[in-house]
Amino acid sequence: MQNQYRFFDDLARLANGAVGTLAGARDEVEVMFRQRLEAAIAEMDVVPREEFEVVRDMARAAREENERLLKRLEELEKHLADQ
Repeated sequence: MQNQYRFFDDLARLANGAVGTLAGARDEVEVMFRQRLEAAIAEMDVVPREEFEVVRDMARAAREENERLLKRLEELEKHLADQ
């Protein structure tokens, strides 16, 4: 009976060690995948998100300014035409 308990205890330790090893391998694969993905993206000359958002906001502001100036120009042209 004692041998049977020892066998199951050893089996549980072995399974626990295997799970720990697999978790470590999974983490290592994840890190390697992330590094390769980041390297591939860097080679593609992709713009970082922060830089994209800055340029997007600048374009939005320029478009709003353009619309405001166009409206002002139309008002001035109308004023000149009425004179």
